[in-house]
Amino acid sequence: MNSATVTTTCAYCGVGCGVKMQPHSEGFAASGDGVHPANLGRLCVKGSALGETLDLDGRLLHPEINRQPVSWSQALDAVAQGLQAIIRDHGPQAMAFYGSGQLLTEDYYVANKLMKGFIGAGNMDTNSRLCMASAVVGYKRAFGADAVPCSYRDLELADCVILTGSNTAWAHPVVYQRLVQAKKARPEMRIIVIDPRQTATCDIADLHLPLRPGSDAALFCGALNAMAEHDLLDRDFLTRHTQGSDETLAAAGDWTEEHTAAVCGLPLAQLRTFYQMIADSDRLVTLYSMGINQSSSGVDKCNAIINLHLATGKVGRKGCGPFSITGQPNAMGGREVGGLANQLASHMGFTLEEIDRLGRFWKSDNVTKSAGLNAVELFHAIEAGQIKAVWIMGTNPLVSLPDADRVRAGLARCPLVIVSDVMRDTDTTQAAHISLPALAWGEKNGTVTNSERCISRQRAFLPAPGEAKPDWWILSQVAQRLGFGEAFAYQHPAEIFREHAALSGFENNGSRAFDISGLAQLTDRQWDELRPVQWPVNAANPQGRERLFTDGRFFHPDGKARLIAITPRLPRNQPSAVYPLIMNTGRIRDQWHTMTRTGKSARLMQHISEPFCQFHPADAPDINDGDLVRVSSTHGWLLLRARPDNLQPRGSVFVPMHWNSQFSQQARVDALVEAHTDPLSGQPESKHMPVSLRRWATAWQGELFMRGSHLKPPATAYWSRIAQPAVSHYLMADSSAPKDWLAWLNEYAATGEWICQSAHLGDNGFNLLAWADGELQLAFYAHRDRTTVDRQAVVAAFSQPPQTASQRLALLSGTAGKGKASAGATICSCFAVGELTIADAVRQGCTSVQQLGAQLKCGTNCGSCIPELKKILAEQIALNSGMS
Repeated sequence: MNSATVTTTCAYCGVGCGVKMQPHSEGFAASGDGVHPANLGRLCVKGSALGETLDLDGRLLHPEINRQPVSWSQALDAVAQGLQAIIRDHGPQAMAFYGSGQLLTEDYYVANKLMKGFIGAGNMDTNSRLCMASAVVGYKRAFGADAVPCSYRDLELADCVILTGSNTAWAHPVVYQRLVQAKKARPEMRIIVIDPRQTATCDIADLHLPLRPGSDAALFCGALNAMAEHDLLDRDFLTRHTQGSDETLAAAGDWTEEHTAAVCGLPLAQLRTFYQMIADSDRLVTLYSMGINQSSSGVDKCNAIINLHLATGKVGRKGCGPFSITGQPNAMGGREVGGLANQLASHMGFTLEEIDRLGRFWKSDNVTKSAGLNAVELFHAIEAGQIKAVWIMGTNPLVSLPDADRVRAGLARCPLVIVSDVMRDTDTTQAAHISLPALAWGEKNGTVTNSERCISRQRAFLPAPGEAKPDWWILSQVAQRLGFGEAFAYQHPAEIFREHAALSGFENNGSRAFDISGLAQLTDRQWDELRPVQWPVNAANPQGRERLFTDGRFFHPDGKARLIAITPRLPRNQPSAVYPLIMNTGRIRDQWHTMTRTGKSARLMQHISEPFCQFHPADAPDINDGDLVRVSSTHGWLLLRARPDNLQPRGSVFVPMHWNSQFSQQARVDALVEAHTDPLSGQPESKHMPVSLRRWATAWQGELFMRGSHLKPPATAYWSRIAQPAVSHYLMADSSAPKDWLAWLNEYAATGEWICQSAHLGDNGFNLLAWADGELQLAFYAHRDRTTVDRQAVVAAFSQPPQTASQRLALLSGTAGKGKASAGATICSCFAVGELTIADAVRQGCTSVQQLGAQLKCGTNCGSCIPELKKILAEQIALNSGMS
């Protein structure tokens, strides 16, 4: 273990925060890097909890074939021989790689080079297809290059910031907090949130537009038309620096105020306020994310946004620009090296000139001549038997891809499934024939690129566990066995980075936006010490560049940007009598993707502990808060906890994307989603699936706590697992109750070996504590309805057993005991502050978020809980006023 503080980059979202990992007696503590330009020392709760996710529990530590350990030589030989046989019998198009924004740029580069440059097939795609492929195509259509023009600092310099398709407060908390501070410093700054839901991000909004789901393109076409009608276009910029304005403005002319308001489901007065805020702003940034991109018309939505910026000249200037913010730590790095199937490395495409250039640089005459299959097509080809071998790296497509059960069935029929991962048991590794142990964050060494084009170092501060290896090493070893040894003789990731940087400048001469050739001569030490820098980094920009297009020159051959005429269209899937509601999927505050890392942290599981379904109470009046609900679509069904909410729009259902088969019995949301994709980007529609809701009748609901971390899931129709320190904790429910609770428990957990203390509650349920040598081994609570157990008190009892009979009786009833108040549901995860503790502080005299922070520390770190603190304050103050 490294004994010095190591500066690295966060493992989670595309903000790309700098992190300092400080060693201490029990491991490592994470804190923000005060000089990193992305976060300036601030971390969200997920980043702050990174040190809590470094254990080896559940890790894949040795190569396996058919779930049996083998040596690296055996595993690598099996991979190479399997791929060679597929290529020999079916050709290179019968194999595919599927990567991830969790890969480092160096890993990504080697994978892309091997598949597209030497195997000679284009079938290398990535899970970034699911989050930002539409943004890529939108930028390329408009600017001639996949080039994000803005920096985070532009958000702070803008007169107005539009947040659309993004619950920034929860999905990108550090960027959100930068906005909070900017608005405090400049109260005249205007923030507009466009979202069907009223989310935590609305807390700082001057205007919230709860538009009809899927109508975003119509809204921005209407805004463009309004600017044209009021003579607010930058005609000089349009003439000198763009093409396509006449056609685009003519198409937008159909979107009058009245027509736009009707299609978007917005009051006319609210729409006019939106237009006026844009008109009053000399500097405008539009920050957009998954709610825009994850659509069957996502590219058009992106270009509708970009059109508005081009037409008003609000691009290439301080505080201006269309800003796509990515979901993964290296989604941008994957774009740079050609991780998407429709790209080659260094932002090159498939023209004969580009193929020839790449072949000469790599010294390969086998560069693929055409784009490969994108993610959804790729897994459909596996199902159809066209793809015979797939290598999946660092991602979990059986959870994250649409129509996920169909993906599972297809993968089960694939002759050769290779998975490189850090965890042994994911939905996807369980389908693998060959499993290869990869290094995890904190163990691997390389670079990532964040949403503002900033390249940062991820540094190792932990030793490689077991036999885990870097992804680039694994790929290079296979490449050597395939006969490509000279091109893959890498000994250090810095070598790969230098080659990547050199390629970016090879025969470039300003024709390609991506150019980091200024870093191609870094020594290993200089690469190791590399500080964050925004590309391009070349002779003309030796220190990098904060924003692009400041000279009005773009990357189309004529140097002009393109406005794209947009015909807005609503999603193909619309409600019906059978499926009357529209399901929207997304992130929650404290979890990340499919929970491989965040699911390890007990702290991150306390705010929202189980998968849920949020809907307006009037849409399902027979379903109460806390009920279990069956959510069904044409593709499957889920069992989730009901959370009716008046802030949820009528006709809409929100379900989080994170839960997988290791954390819940039936909560993989993408199993419900149909695989509709944007025809230009191949990005799936993940925000608009018709569903129905039905209350699921339960005979009992319960909670089980058991010492140890490897308890198998219970054999119940519903279960959900909550991470706890050294304790397995399951929520569970079923439609029928055991006749003998003790016998049922003993069969499941061998309680007969322990001293048991039980309480029979008649028809209402059964509680039991099991002890051995004075230590609590198991606690079980089953009631007719949802249990109300003080979970913190129960978990604490496993490490500090109650000493008196009254304390044990209190524990048997699921409470902390006399004189020990429950903290309630966690609101502030950074400092583990519960709802009841906050309410009590308000009763004792706290009247503001600042006072709560001073007394309890809640809201003083990442700030993500502040909207909830405000809500509790308002409710408690109103309650106190009513009582007085």
